[in-house]
Amino acid sequence: MDLVLLAQAADAVTDTGVTDAGKAIALGVGAGLGSIGAGIGIGVIFGSEIQAVARQPEMKDELQSIRWLGFALTEAVAFYTFIFGLIAFFL
Repeated sequence: MDLVLLAQAADAVTDTGVTDAGKAIALGVGAGLGSIGAGIGIGVIFGSEIQAVARQPEMKDELQSIRWLGFALTEAVAFYTFIFGLIAFFL
């Protein structure tokens, strides 16, 4: 019985199925690594901003605008990794 099921499963494996599975795994890994990198980057940005404000509170307004610019650019990188992964998946 088990050999029959194994033979049926082996017959169902196709080149396109393996290719699609590889693309799905690559999409998940690529988007995951991009998200991890963005998370680390955002943590560094906000941590550095907190230290800078603690050292020079009078610079808070100027540092805030720089912080939001860095945050937006870092999030854009994460978004781009996901979009590039989707493009690679569907092409």
